[in-house]
Amino acid sequence: MGLRTPEQYKQSLRDGRAVYFRGEKVADVTRHPVIGIAVEHACIDYRMAEDPKYRELAVMREGGGEYSRYFHLPRNAEDLLKRSQLIAASTREGATLVVLIKEIGTDALYALHIIGERLAAAGKPEYRERIAKFHRHCRDNDLAIAVAQTDVKGDRSLGPTAQEHPDYYVRVVEERPDGIVVRGAKVHTSVSTNSNEVIVLPTRAMRAEDKAYAVAFALPIDTPGLKLISSPHGAGHKNDFEHPLSARHKMMETLTVFDDVFVPKERVFMCGEIEFAGLLALTFVRYHRFTAVSYKLPLLELMAGAGYAIAEANGVLRAAHVRDKLTHLAAYHATVRGLLEHAAAACTIEDGIAVPNTLLTNVAKYHFAHNYHEAVQVVQDLAGGLLVTAPAAEDLTSEATRAYVLKYMGGAKGFDAEARLRLLNLIGDLTASDFGGYQEVLAVHAEGGFEAEKLQAYREYDFKSVTAYARKLAGV
Repeated sequence: MGLRTPEQYKQSLRDGRAVYFRGEKVADVTRHPVIGIAVEHACIDYRMAEDPKYRELAVMREGGGEYSRYFHLPRNAEDLLKRSQLIAASTREGATLVVLIKEIGTDALYALHIIGERLAAAGKPEYRERIAKFHRHCRDNDLAIAVAQTDVKGDRSLGPTAQEHPDYYVRVVEERPDGIVVRGAKVHTSVSTNSNEVIVLPTRAMRAEDKAYAVAFALPIDTPGLKLISSPHGAGHKNDFEHPLSARHKMMETLTVFDDVFVPKERVFMCGEIEFAGLLALTFVRYHRFTAVSYKLPLLELMAGAGYAIAEANGVLRAAHVRDKLTHLAAYHATVRGLLEHAAAACTIEDGIAVPNTLLTNVAKYHFAHNYHEAVQVVQDLAGGLLVTAPAAEDLTSEATRAYVLKYMGGAKGFDAEARLRLLNLIGDLTASDFGGYQEVLAVHAEGGFEAEKLQAYREYDFKSVTAYARKLAGV
């Protein structure tokens, strides 16, 4: 077992991987002006393992060795809570942007462990052994892992085999004695440009005719034929004054192409077992939505804190409607946190692994997502129009403009112009920039959209018992 340093992590990314940004192949992701920011952001995880402030939370000790807590299989509610606390802590260090290079990958590993046990019970123990071996490989080498689950889908009203062309969903195109060849593409693949491995999972339940699409596997990012086409959203030069969050923190997303990629047999975790494809997809989501709510907590903390700070700077803190808005932000944060903690406490144990309560996790995720845009509106209302009309960073250093900015941009007593502008820029970056737009889209779509969360909550709620109670009282 071992823990890597940030430099060892960065060195591992210089492997000739096929990453493209605006049509051009990237020679070294660690030195790219945009992707390099994402690499530095991901280093947070490795720095936390070395930091005495976080070491007890971030590092597990076992048999004389040490490894990242993310790779620890949760056995009880306490393990889930510790994991949630680590995710929240790393996201706070990331200025409200999740690090995700181990969170999402280990969500997939947990799901694979459970499905591996089910496959073994169905007479296919080889998958369980491969999953366990791959887990040890990632843990012992302290690897960064992406997950590619969402297929590009084409016509969403059609299943995989009914599409205009067969590669809208990733599929097996050839089976060999030593492995398989896969073709297709996944989308929304987070942190793939700066990960070491990618785990590929099915995105939906499969029918009998979809057997070629019921596939799960893992690959090193530098595997021949694996190509990552990076999203440019949020790219561009930014200064720390106007963009205190997004100038220093970024997460990359890719269209992930499998151009007839060979997967060795020991890296194949499902191949044609259609009855387990949907179960694997949902089991991953059960963990990943718990992760999602965990990393949203620092974002809600900042919304409440920034709202209070700017109300104070603007001199409106005592107004009744302002206190009402701040109470709304506080209640929003507290409700999501309470649901998350209860989801961990009410976990179930499945095949020896703790699984967060599915109903509470989905309700927490839906409550966050459904209310996020209203929270943005509240904070923008508290801040005022200067979010998008304030002077620039250069106006504070220019001899021609500095005196005017300092004279006229001050706020309530104790808040000079620079302090007030810094608060406004923080809120602007959080709610009115491309980074703010990114966070709003994530609230709607990341880890499953509104309807997926509502459907899962509907399935999990015990309508039978509450209906029986209603009928009893009605005398029916």
